[in-house]
Amino acid sequence: MLKEFIKKMTEWALEKEEEAAKNCEIPMEQIEKQLQILKEKRDELKQKCEEQLKELDSLIERVEQIKNIEKLKCEKK
Repeated sequence: MLKEFIKKMTEWALEKEEEAAKNCEIPMEQIEKQLQILKEKRDELKQKCEEQLKELDSLIERVEQIKNIEKLKCEKK
């Protein structure tokens, strides 16, 4: 619920900024700074996701190995 509220507030703020930009009321430096912040956040999130995916892949690989060991042992019995 909080996430949805933040999303709506962000959308509202962007709409207001878009209106202001149409009237040349926003300095270009401010827009550039916002873009830089968003790109940095995106890069941080991308890196975190990649790290978590690597960890997950490692866990999957280990469980696959356990499965194979179990199959081999159980098939012999």
